Amino acid sequence: MAKQIREWAEAGFLNIVGGCCGTTPEHIAAMSRAVAGLSPRQLPDIPVACRLSGLEPLNIGDDSLFVNVGERTNVTGSAKFKRLIKEEKYSEALDVARQQVESGAQIIDINMDEGMLDAEAAMVRFLSLIAGEPDIARVPIMIDSSKWEVIEKGLKCIQGKGIVNSISMKEGVETFIHHAKLLRRYGAAVVVMAFDEQGQADTRERKIEICRRAYKILTEEVGFPPEDIIFDPNIFAVATGIEEHNNYAQDFIGACEDIKRELPHALISGGVSNVSFSFRGNDPVREAIHAVFLYYAIRNGMDMGIVNAGQLAIYDDLPAELRDAVEDVILNRRDDGTERLLELAEKYRGSKTDEAANAQQAEWRSWDVKKRLEYSLVKGITEFIEQDTEEARQQAARPIEVIEGPLMDGMNVVGDLFGEGKMFLPQVVKSARVMKQAVAYLEPFIEASKEKGSSNGKMVIATVKGDVHDIGKNIVGVVLQCNNYEIVDLGVMVPAEKILRTAREVNADLIGLSGLITPSLDEMVNVAKEMERQGFTIPLLIGGATTSKAHTAVKIEQNYSGPTVYVQNASRTVGVVAALLSDTQRDDFVARTRKEYETVRIQHARKKPRTPPVTLEAARDNDLAFDWERYTRQ
Repeated sequence: MAKQIREWAEAGFLNIVGGCCGTTPEHIAAMSRAVAGLSPRQLPDIPVACRLSGLEPLNIGDDSLFVNVGERTNVTGSAKFKRLIKEEKYSEALDVARQQVESGAQIIDINMDEGMLDAEAAMVRFLSLIAGEPDIARVPIMIDSSKWEVIEKGLKCIQGKGIVNSISMKEGVETFIHHAKLLRRYGAAVVVMAFDEQGQADTRERKIEICRRAYKILTEEVGFPPEDIIFDPNIFAVATGIEEHNNYAQDFIGACEDIKRELPHALISGGVSNVSFSFRGNDPVREAIHAVFLYYAIRNGMDMGIVNAGQLAIYDDLPAELRDAVEDVILNRRDDGTERLLELAEKYRGSKTDEAANAQQAEWRSWDVKKRLEYSLVKGITEFIEQDTEEARQQAARPIEVIEGPLMDGMNVVGDLFGEGKMFLPQVVKSARVMKQAVAYLEPFIEASKEKGSSNGKMVIATVKGDVHDIGKNIVGVVLQCNNYEIVDLGVMVPAEKILRTAREVNADLIGLSGLITPSLDEMVNVAKEMERQGFTIPLLIGGATTSKAHTAVKIEQNYSGPTVYVQNASRTVGVVAALLSDTQRDDFVARTRKEYETVRIQHARKKPRTPPVTLEAARDNDLAFDWERYTRQ
């Protein structure tokens, strides 16, 4: 026992050591000797982040990507969901929630506010059913209601830490504070509407004025953590034909910038479909408006949005004339922007849209097979993927070349669009499904063409705990297997202890970690620390959409003394693995990598942290205090 405790103390895990039932003075003496001279645990600097959870955690910090909140489990926004709840078809209603999560929603918004519904009973029943569905319950819940009783009932049903949508100052500050204190006790994050006693904020100035006031009350009077405050500065419909509404989108986008500048750590959300309400019935135009609006709002600080996770358009794929017309409206660039968009909208309505889509399909189906594969991946189209993959296989010398060539090229385009904010997670999930289908089609051909004989090496690969995405990992596995490496694939959501135990059991030569979402990064650091603690020396490879050379160098490599290498994409894995397992190349490759990462760390350390601007009130409080009574004129 004493030996184990000393190891924990040396690792910085312990502040106090003691004993309870069964220990004797000899036990305590041995433990005391074991930790003599060791320093107690130093509290780490924990990055500020909004930390939510269902069955799995969701941390939203400064470096997080846009968070999609699924909107279809809302009786006021989905006729289908309302009908299912009214008819008490809760099993089918759960399928709506499941579809949102599968399509990439990282939070689901649940609203039961309907005149003919018992909202409290419906909320309790639906949330209770969700608790028994792990594939839904893994994401945090946003309880959405204008009725405080419904909110409280809902909070008592959810597991983990959810969000309440919403509270505001429309009924006065006293009620606002009362509700906020109760939410603090329940441990929920909160959406705060830009709404006070005078009404909803509709200008940039009013939005920041109300948010500033609410922030001050919540942080100073209630003690609410600023990172758990999510402002909704009100998204209103544009292109209504009313001149006063022309700047609504710009006012929201500008307010995002103001909130991020003035209210540290607060997040920003909004109901995205509101902005396109003028074009209800014309889905192509509405989707274009959403894509353009999000593109600019996210760049100015919007952290999350209530959206239909399965129906988001890609900014770069919008027809140029439609995108330009929508930007004129969203950015209020032209006085006649609304009229021009209304005229153009008819071109994209109904059967005309179908004709345009058919014409576009006929066009892209005539392209070179490599471009067709890229198009299918970006658009998430599975209809022709096996046909096109077979054509590409016929043209390639080896089946693996289809993966390493056109398929990887297409996924790189998806990655670029995702990184630029022109694609969102639901669309990436669709792309991954297309890629998975193509790889599955090729696997029998790859298996048949593999060289028989001894393995070049053995690698354990896994998507780390907290992440369910596996397409990148799967591609790496296929590519390495084609090059005669033995792969032990542990799947997704794999805890550190299982990864390391398996690596020992199979005598692995390398370990590869994959992850798509931001929480994966912290778990990769944890795995590296555990490898060091358990005395591993084999190479550790890091890959996935949110990983980077900088994060690997600054956060991961310093926790593990063995070789740690960031691999940008699957096509580079073979070269990296070959170098790490080569008797002649390994030392030079590791030395060059470590030198490169040291340079990255130095450059990172030189970056000056962005100092938040001082508010006018703080500047006045810090004015020069001069005692004129004691001044003597010279």
